[in-house]
Order: sequence, then structure tokens, then C-alpha cells
Amino acid sequence: MAQKKQVARKKKIKRSYTKGIAHIHASNNNTIVTISDEQGNVIAWSATGALGYKGAKKATAYAAQEVAVACGKKAKDQGITTLDVHIKGTGLGRETAIRGLASVDLKITSIMDNTPIAHNGCRPPKRPRG
Repeated sequence: MAQKKQVARKKKIKRSYTKGIAHIHASNNNTIVTISDEQGNVIAWSATGALGYKGAKKATAYAAQEVAVACGKKAKDQGITTLDVHIKGTGLGRETAIRGLASVDLKITSIMDNTPIAHNGCRPPKRPRG
């Protein structure tokens, strides 16, 4: 009989972070929350699809709040206490995601809006002859 190999599993290293940056991407169809340290290394992330929401429910404000709470709890376990928030997008979950992060007892020091704004956009297609 074949013997089972013992696989040594790595322990999850708890690092001592205190300050982080929360990146909230709130599109019309989804909300993604990523918490990184000040160098940009990801500590915790969550999305509405990862919590089990499908279809139109992913775009709701309630789903965005649940995502922020889940991500905030993961970051708090790693030692994060204060956050700078960077928001991108025009989705429904913009404000509620910030409220979700604040409800996990994370201190929010600043909020910055990085939503891209189109300045006239691409050249429109040629008008049809008629």
C-alpha cells in the first residue's frame, strides 16, 4: 500500500501592523475592499462574490457593507488599528463600505476619492450618410 506523505503546513504569520490603507473599488456591479500596509502589500481583501452574493445582489449597498466588515475583521486580526481610505468608482457601496469599516472599530483618518473622470473621452464614430 502507498503511504500518505505528511505535508508540513505553514503557520500563518501574524505581523505587527498598526496603520493601513483601505482601497474600496465600488463599481456598478460589484464592490471589492482591499486593505494593504503603507508599502502596498495586501493584508486582507474581500469581495461581494466571495461572500456568496450573485447577480444583482452583488451591487447592493448592504453587500458592500458586509464586505467591508469581513475585510475589516481580517485586518484587525493582523493588528491594523487606523486606516486611510481610498475610494474608486460610482457604485452604491461607497458610503456604506466606509461605515462598515468604522463599525469594526477601525479608526479612519482620511478619505480620498480616486474616481477617474473622463475629460471628453474618445472621438465619436462618424455620422451615417443619409
